[in-house]
Amino acid sequence: MTRPPLLLPRPEGLYCPGGDFFIDPTRPVPRALITHGHSDHARPGHGAVMATRQTLDIMAIRYGEDFAHSRQTAEGPTRIGDVTVSFHPAGHVLGSAQIAVESATQRIVVSGDYARVPTATCAPFEPVPCDIFVTEATFALPVFRHPPPEVEIARLLASVAAFPERSHLIGAYALGKAQRVIAELRRAGWDAPIHIHGALQRLCDYHVAQGIDLGELRPATEGQKSDFAGAIVIAPPSAFAATWAQRFPDPVIAFASGWMQVRARARQRGVELPLILSDHVDWPQLTATITELNPAEVWITHGREDALMRWCELTQRAARPLHLVGYEDEAE
Repeated sequence: MTRPPLLLPRPEGLYCPGGDFFIDPTRPVPRALITHGHSDHARPGHGAVMATRQTLDIMAIRYGEDFAHSRQTAEGPTRIGDVTVSFHPAGHVLGSAQIAVESATQRIVVSGDYARVPTATCAPFEPVPCDIFVTEATFALPVFRHPPPEVEIARLLASVAAFPERSHLIGAYALGKAQRVIAELRRAGWDAPIHIHGALQRLCDYHVAQGIDLGELRPATEGQKSDFAGAIVIAPPSAFAATWAQRFPDPVIAFASGWMQVRARARQRGVELPLILSDHVDWPQLTATITELNPAEVWITHGREDALMRWCELTQRAARPLHLVGYEDEAE
């Protein structure tokens, strides 16, 4: 009798027949295992959800306490049906995890989104030996080589010093990127208050409650226009399209994203100061991770699949694209 595959792609997402669950499904399902709290991976409406404690907390903050019928905290290897699952740090955002699914004969690691650059805002990526590594390919083109974060923060602080009469508005996604920008600023020695949009408050408060020092944060709605001269303000990118941004003095519009390496994207968003800060692996980190793990096969879930497929071919690695849809930069 032929055994069913350990994981297989379905319209809802990656499915495990032996455990009857999906990983990061893109629509409501009876049982979901979630890698991290970004809205393109963690969606409300599932029957049962299993994730790290921090991801469950973040989902409750974002969607309300009733985001799923039931929830289970991932704590050590857990038996689900005929398979064993375990969660391992992914280095992407607070609570993010790779999910290892294991049978008696095979282990598949679903990495979700992951990063290899250490940050104060989440646990570092943990390499997990596996037979099959399921990887993202968000920045899977050789052109993507992200500079060290301290270089980009130094550019930001140089701009603040050069334009003391202007405020600096930094677009950053509410979960992960905003807190990372704040932590990097603190690491660089910026100890002045940082002003944040109200949409960031609860997630910043949660990071602080988890022991991450973000320094003094103030609501960006308090004070007169002149009070924000020389100030750093962080907000979701969507806020810049509204009248909200007009309350600041001649603001320098910045945006923190790995996509800021693409100049056309910066121009389209009206970004004066693009900051190349990414929570994903770039091309060298992606290929180095696959080389380090050396799995028997690589599965590519989303992003720029063609270049990574070609690299695997040239390095004599078995690979397949899964053509899963629904995983992109988090919608704001």
